[in-house]
Amino acid sequence: MEHMGIVSILPVVLAIIIAIKLKNVIPALFAGVLSGVLILSGGHPVTAVTTMIKSYLFAQVADSYNAGVLVLLVFIGGFVGLMEKSGGAAAFALKMTEIVNNRFKVQLSAWLGGIIVFFSDLGTPLIVGPISEPLFDKLRVSREKLAWIIDSTASPIAVLVPFIGWGVYVMGLIQKEFSALGIAETDWAAFIKAIPFQFYPILAVIMVPVVAFTGYEFSAMARAEKRTIDTGERYWPHSKPLRHANDERNANSKAILIWLPLIVLFVTLFGILGPLGFPLKKVPGSTFRTALSTGYLFAAITIISLMVFHKVKTLGESFDIYFSGMNKMMNVAVILVLAWSLGAVGKHMGTANYIIEVTHGTLPAWGVPAVVFLIGGIMSFATGSSWGTFAILMPLVIPMSETLGAPLHACIGAVLSGGLFGDHCSPISDTTILSSTGAGCDHIDHVETQLPYALLNGTVSLVAYLLAGITGSALCLLLAIATLVVSLVILSKRNGVHIPNTTVEDVEQLSAEPSVAQD
Repeated sequence: MEHMGIVSILPVVLAIIIAIKLKNVIPALFAGVLSGVLILSGGHPVTAVTTMIKSYLFAQVADSYNAGVLVLLVFIGGFVGLMEKSGGAAAFALKMTEIVNNRFKVQLSAWLGGIIVFFSDLGTPLIVGPISEPLFDKLRVSREKLAWIIDSTASPIAVLVPFIGWGVYVMGLIQKEFSALGIAETDWAAFIKAIPFQFYPILAVIMVPVVAFTGYEFSAMARAEKRTIDTGERYWPHSKPLRHANDERNANSKAILIWLPLIVLFVTLFGILGPLGFPLKKVPGSTFRTALSTGYLFAAITIISLMVFHKVKTLGESFDIYFSGMNKMMNVAVILVLAWSLGAVGKHMGTANYIIEVTHGTLPAWGVPAVVFLIGGIMSFATGSSWGTFAILMPLVIPMSETLGAPLHACIGAVLSGGLFGDHCSPISDTTILSSTGAGCDHIDHVETQLPYALLNGTVSLVAYLLAGITGSALCLLLAIATLVVSLVILSKRNGVHIPNTTVEDVEQLSAEPSVAQD
């Protein structure tokens, strides 16, 4: 196998080290690309820079597939910006809260709210959190629990949806490797087939209603819930809760601002692709991206029209929001171009070939998904970036899977799950910080209460990847879910508490007891 020996892994190792050190994946990827080109150009710095710009950065942007992805991301960014600023999600969530009258329902309402706001992992905490706060306080559910719920329905939901920014980004990484390896399967098909192997995000999402329904809590979350239910105190005496001062609320906002644009999006998408046999038949990638871009454009036009009609925003303000959302995607576009460039450098240096040659005979094929999950978890925990983890690992894992004979879709799922696992545990992750902010919770309290639940999901996921590596079967997901439920009950009974499903009346009675006793 052609490679440059141990030097071929230098760009990736350098990218990982810098990402961990700076907590920023862009300079890490840039350094990785530049170092690789510097080696390939014989150490000439000027030649290396010009070659990097012309033969790698320009080449990646000029590629028709890459250009389509970048354009699609711009349309998605504009739409997401409108959804976040319209107040429609807040109005929709408030409709849901009209029937919330006990602990189970209030937790479930926040969980459903997080699922509804699937289009933005960063929007979920800042939309659902502030809306749910009063109900959580009224029913004596801890702010730590609210932070955990919205954190469990932010990135874990987003990474499972193929037609939003997360899915488009991941499919962009997958397609480049498939094209290089001559794999005929489309990036869409690969993403869909990898969904059942995304054990960690699925377990994170499922764990919320299981905990809410059973009432079983353990570790730091159990202590926080006992504090709130027994005393009504939102925080510990030492806590310093984060506050969110930019909550988008407007008296004119209506629930239609969220559900009608999404209907327009789906109708447009399936109206264009349905006659071609989608989703049962293979659709060309360019056709899919065109249909999706069209759907997001029509959805944006719909929400702008509704915002103006209901006097939520003026036409000028709506366009400003739309273009601002587009601008926010520039960071994602830069990451993608650099990730594609690093992958191209790695291919020229034979990075994947070297890793495969070194691991061949030492790392069994069935162990690849579990090892990838662990490495991804460590990287994303240290950097706080799941997207950076995807960008670095995907170009290595797909060729390794193909050559070693490891189950491809399980390996892709392991990359995504590992990135989510570490990100979910990391105190420097943006979604972790925003979840603390949206819930009005002390950040350290949120990390301490969420970490044991995340570690439980991570442990179960690791075992599931070992089984998936052996069997290659997506049925391992069912076993993982069953294992999670049983483990949760056992841990809670041995080391936790059972919180009853109290109602508003029960809480009012608890609130009255101290004054009665004092009299």
